[in-house]
Amino acid sequence: MLHVYIYLCALLVNRRNRLNTILFLIISLPVYAHLGNLSGTVYDQATNLPLQGVTVQLTGLGKAAVTNELGQYRFQNLVAAPYKLELSHVGFQTQIINVTVLDDQITTLTTSMVTASVELREVVVSSQRAHDQQLISSVDIKLRPITNSQEILRMVPGLFIGQHAGGGKAEQIFLRGFDLDHGTDIRLSVDGMPVNMVSHAHGQGYADLHFVIPELVEGVDFKKGPYRTDKGNLTTAGWVDFRTRTALDHSFFKLEAGQFDTYRAVAGIDLLAQKGRDKSQSAYLASEYSYTNSYFDNPQNFKRVNVVGKYHGHISANTNLTLTGTTFWSKWNHSGQIPDRAVDSGQVGFFGSVDPTEGGETSRTNANIQLVTVTPGNHVIKNQFFYSNYNFELYSNFTFFKEDTINGDQIRQKESRNLFGYNSSYSIENTIGKTRWATTFGAQYRQDVTKHTELSHTLNRVETLNPIQFGNVNEINAALYADELIQLSRRFTLNAGVRVDYFRSQYEDLLAISTSLKRSTQAIVSPKLNLYYTANPQLQLYLNTGKGFHSNDARVVTAQNGREILPAAYGSDLGVIFKPFPKLLINAAAWYLWLQQEFVYVGDEGVVEPSGRSRRQGIDVSVRYQLTKTLFADLDFNTAKPRAIGAEAGQNYLPLAPTFTSVGGLSLQNAGPWSGSLRYRYMGNRPANEDNSIVAKGYFVTDLQANYTKHAYAIGLSVQNLLNTRWKETQFATESRLKGEAAAVDEIHFTPGTPFFARLSVTFFW
Repeated sequence: MLHVYIYLCALLVNRRNRLNTILFLIISLPVYAHLGNLSGTVYDQATNLPLQGVTVQLTGLGKAAVTNELGQYRFQNLVAAPYKLELSHVGFQTQIINVTVLDDQITTLTTSMVTASVELREVVVSSQRAHDQQLISSVDIKLRPITNSQEILRMVPGLFIGQHAGGGKAEQIFLRGFDLDHGTDIRLSVDGMPVNMVSHAHGQGYADLHFVIPELVEGVDFKKGPYRTDKGNLTTAGWVDFRTRTALDHSFFKLEAGQFDTYRAVAGIDLLAQKGRDKSQSAYLASEYSYTNSYFDNPQNFKRVNVVGKYHGHISANTNLTLTGTTFWSKWNHSGQIPDRAVDSGQVGFFGSVDPTEGGETSRTNANIQLVTVTPGNHVIKNQFFYSNYNFELYSNFTFFKEDTINGDQIRQKESRNLFGYNSSYSIENTIGKTRWATTFGAQYRQDVTKHTELSHTLNRVETLNPIQFGNVNEINAALYADELIQLSRRFTLNAGVRVDYFRSQYEDLLAISTSLKRSTQAIVSPKLNLYYTANPQLQLYLNTGKGFHSNDARVVTAQNGREILPAAYGSDLGVIFKPFPKLLINAAAWYLWLQQEFVYVGDEGVVEPSGRSRRQGIDVSVRYQLTKTLFADLDFNTAKPRAIGAEAGQNYLPLAPTFTSVGGLSLQNAGPWSGSLRYRYMGNRPANEDNSIVAKGYFVTDLQANYTKHAYAIGLSVQNLLNTRWKETQFATESRLKGEAAAVDEIHFTPGTPFFARLSVTFFW
């Protein structure tokens, strides 16, 4: 038919224009040629559910796609011919498929991928996923055994945590020259649902991850710096999102016992029979119970209960629904921070306590509804609704008898909270020639309503001596964002975006003579620009730039009539992802971050206060190397130079901000029935106050994990602090007075780190 068309057109033109017409027709031939389309869906063979993030390449053509939330991919306008498809995903066996595309037809494929050992030679630096590829985290989550909820956070290279309240309180977090307290400048989420609590009774951004059962974690996505358009409040040092399993590979029951009266039981039940299950739905129920007295002289009597239920199914051919419900409760005693002088004098032991009545209780119940629709035009629509009911009560004593020489300085921080919100996004992908772009528009809403947020002076966790703060918080954060990801060529990718956040902070002071209700509002615009140059499958250069922010506590901003509500942060990363050899992967970046406002921890009140500007700069390096088919080595080291701006030299240190950290180790995978890891973590000395006259001592700790797995059962041994190092996990420069002292003393107060701590577990599968 095409040759008839050319002949007729040639007859209709005169000689003078015939040459130009023929040239035009030759150029136009591809437009009128018969073309076909290729589409497919990829499933995880173990769960029979769609597999997201699979790289699908047309071998030899330089064309690639990545599967969406429904496991789908497509190639359009392909010349009718045989093709070779290569499907790859970290932790799955690479598949090569031969397929023939026919004229004017859609060729459809269905593929199931089988789990396999990680092979670093198969990890490809891809321009298709330049902005969101998580090479390091994808490898680590497949290799490192996760033994507890703390290990989940440690998946982020350079992130350190410290527990200073006996295991029930949220961990203190350190990253990129930040003492992040419990989450002030890092955004944490689970399946897209926020974990951080704004205007929390204990501190801004408080993030307690203990409602996550470690065995249910499937992946960890993260990014350091304020460079993602869809991540808003608290995203200055970075963000971390934990993805829990959509389905269980099999039902399991795990028992664990260890030193210090430590016991744990975990069970996960696949509610839909694995055999004969279709590819449209899954459901499971899981639960955890933990108990320990821990290694402190004062028994913790720590108890925690977790229950999780999850359902995933298709409500139509192109729409899936995920429902998650969780509930969590925990109660404990803790020994608190103790001063160096009390240990040196023998008044208390290294694992002792000055105020043995400290402790707390907390609970959280969550509901998370996620809907994902992929339209026939390959547009992706996401909707998420979430709700949390949260309760918190904590008794602490930071200064002992400094303020009250008779009763002591114990405080209670307490609140009840309802948190609810909505996230939505609409994404469009298009390709013209070699240019591919993805446009995303999003809207987010979050509202926190607290009742009786309290700070009180107490005695023995029983008697209230004096209320200090008592009121209700009602805080709204609404945001809109637009994001554009353009792959200009096979090598160059650009991402640009902007988000607008609106805040309304309201605080009702119930201690005022006449009830006082104050409101403050403010908006902030946060642009982002990220550039990626992928020279080849072994080398990628990137420049990330962006503006972020953290909101301040509603009690602070309303008292200041709305000033300093949303201090900005400006950051940039210049980095490289490099595979010089097939089994060696390197990710390195030089970074800079400027903050309009810092937070300073005030130990005697147990709160944080805003202060001045700060600057941080440093270098991050992560290395992953495959020594043998089953043995892997990893190394991270991170430097930072954090300084306050405007303070004179020598008085401008940021207290407790880490300046050098390193983690690393060996991981064994699939060596017959054996697997495990031997790991270390190191934090260098760091200033504990503004003039560095008080130093928080560094530490070097090693951990061991060994597993023996057969088809129906697994046995595990976990050892924390293998070398039984004596170390201080958290440290503060605090002014305190012990019973009988004439004056307060300013020095290091610390929580001792875990001594040699062994646990044995057995898991049954069916």
